Amino acid sequence: MHISEAEQEGLRGQLTCNFQQLDDVFADCMEEAKALLTPQGIKEYLEGASLVCMIGRGFDPVLVYLEEMPLVASKLGETTLSLVSQTVWKISRSPNGKAIPPFLQTVAEAARRLGSEEQFQRYIDLLMDMMERTSGSIHGFHTTIPSPGALDLLNQVPYLLSQLSLEGVRNWIDYGIKNYDSHPERQRDYFSLQSADSRAILQRERHGTLFIDNERKFNLYMRAIWQNKCHFVPYSTGWDELRKPIPYYNHLGMRIPDAYDNWNSVPGIDRYRAVLAHMAAHQRWTKSIVADNYSPFQRIAVEVFEDARVEYLAMQEYPGLRKLWTALHTAPGEEDCVPERESCIRHRLAMLSLALMNPDHGYKNPDILAYVERFHQLMSQGEASTKEIAQLGLSFVAKTRIQSDQLPNVYFKDTEVDYRDDNRHMWVFIEMGDEEEMFDLDEKQAQESEDKNQGLPPRHYNEWDYQTKTYRPDWVSLYETLHPPGDPADIDKLLEKHSALAKRLKQLLDLLKPQQYVRVRYQEEGGELDLDVAIRSLVDFKSGANPDPRINISHKHDSRDISVMLLLDLSESLDQIPADCEQSILQLSQEAVALLGWAIDQLGDSFAIAGFSSNTRHEVRYQHIKGYSERWGDEVKARLAAMEAGYSTRMGAAMRHASHYLGNQKADKKLLLILTDGEPADIDVQDGRLLIEDAHKAVQELDQQGIYTHCIDLDPKADDYVADIFGSQYTVIDRVERLPETLPKLFMALTK
Repeated sequence: MHISEAEQEGLRGQLTCNFQQLDDVFADCMEEAKALLTPQGIKEYLEGASLVCMIGRGFDPVLVYLEEMPLVASKLGETTLSLVSQTVWKISRSPNGKAIPPFLQTVAEAARRLGSEEQFQRYIDLLMDMMERTSGSIHGFHTTIPSPGALDLLNQVPYLLSQLSLEGVRNWIDYGIKNYDSHPERQRDYFSLQSADSRAILQRERHGTLFIDNERKFNLYMRAIWQNKCHFVPYSTGWDELRKPIPYYNHLGMRIPDAYDNWNSVPGIDRYRAVLAHMAAHQRWTKSIVADNYSPFQRIAVEVFEDARVEYLAMQEYPGLRKLWTALHTAPGEEDCVPERESCIRHRLAMLSLALMNPDHGYKNPDILAYVERFHQLMSQGEASTKEIAQLGLSFVAKTRIQSDQLPNVYFKDTEVDYRDDNRHMWVFIEMGDEEEMFDLDEKQAQESEDKNQGLPPRHYNEWDYQTKTYRPDWVSLYETLHPPGDPADIDKLLEKHSALAKRLKQLLDLLKPQQYVRVRYQEEGGELDLDVAIRSLVDFKSGANPDPRINISHKHDSRDISVMLLLDLSESLDQIPADCEQSILQLSQEAVALLGWAIDQLGDSFAIAGFSSNTRHEVRYQHIKGYSERWGDEVKARLAAMEAGYSTRMGAAMRHASHYLGNQKADKKLLLILTDGEPADIDVQDGRLLIEDAHKAVQELDQQGIYTHCIDLDPKADDYVADIFGSQYTVIDRVERLPETLPKLFMALTK
């Protein structure tokens, strides 16, 4: 809408702003505003621009406001004009003035994504709340330190709104503030989506099938179907939008997306199975070939034929894969690409790929039909090989190549088969060039010693945050190992030292030992006649009364059906020697556990022993001392003799991992005994209540699994915290020197 010079001059007089650059853009801005806004809206528009100009942050904020706000106001309502200008003014009155330009640059995208004035207002409130809560103060009265993460958050807003609902964004921001308020650098990493926790929370708020929720299923799938034990390395598709990552595998493991949405009626979990099956087929049948003499076009063609070969062999073994892969394969139309205007090499290969797998492809291209036939003729002779199939790929490129394949405008639509990996494993480069840098080939990594791969990969456990009432997803990394052995004779000496106590315990154990069989009387069916009842029934019958038919005796096995896990706190404080005692707590614990192990073995109960300690959330150590399938013998005694104290006490993760093994035992009663000398703590936790509340949450989780938890605490100050964790399910031993006597008796009392 054209504006006359007189009208333009009048409007310019309403804008209180004297930047010289403004005169160059004012006419264009006002034409757009006149077309989209009411006269009252134009007035508020100019008042808002004047207010933005008054903040003293230069011309850029004014320009962004003038360019973006007419469209925002026309979409959401003209009240957003004053809302945005007032928000800019409030930010300028705070230490976060540098956030004004990035805030204004998010306004248009936020308006488009959110779609309503109400949602837009909530978005503004969310940002202002974040800045207020994360801005600092030197003296505690006036905020003087800018928010460390505000700029990073504003830079990520367009991406966040494309991935999450506004509620999800709020939850994500709230988590970052509560957990990193006192760590500026970590806060910046979180709000810039650089930290693992930030990405984990983002994934928690997203929809779709998450890899982490199904990792165990995928491990079983690979082992059962492909006899392949591999390490998975999930990646996110959201961080590199310019060069979208795709699956691949190398000597470090299989790289797969951390989340899959349903696609083309295929559930996300089946998309994972399709990816894993394809890579497993490559691992089984593909052999690397030298790539130096192949052109990029030739390599792409060879990869298509090799993908088809390994999928053909896999479908011969597992026919159900054909339906899954066909559903996920793109189906480009034969006439979609125009060779006169664009390069059709990818389009042609995508059609070939579908035709090689799906007999009902419907294509009529004679070259494609000819090479499909040649492919099946080759496969009918056997498995073929990567080298043989490469010759077929080279022949296809030579036969079908046209001049327009060199055009820079390459046709990409419906040419990407996203369940297939990037085939980097196929190629060996003798001379490395810039083109091959993407493969991240590192010969030093390939030659690492196998010793590093002998340990189990870490298990990740959630940790309860009592302040937010939510779990921190995959917060703790737990490493489990077999405890190194010592001298089993040391444990035999300890048992000999307490031989008198062992004799007294033996008398109690005999009372707890199960009887072989007990008689159950008054049974209609049984293996033995109950003579007294039978005679009484006969008398009743002769006298005309109804006889009691329950004249038999049955027998049942009277046994203790119980599984026990003894979890030992092996933190550094166990090396302390209590007052009025000559031994350390660790030595007393060794004696007590040795006696308890002997006692449980006498009873014949199923039991296991493990120790734990922690060195931050990234390294919780869980050491197996005795497994359920092991007998009480020299190997177990050797591990028990080598127990050492060190590090801290992150109890919740250890309890959750212990329940993993105890929960799999088939027993009527499952008991987790925890022997500790202090409250849960770790060097990376400042809030003393955090790990106490997490341990309490772990106790609740175990209770829901049918596992009874009991704590034996050796800390004289245990009354201050132990009830908060275990409720009434604990015992405090004040006289630590009596632990070897007390622990076995306590176990027998709990398992009567």
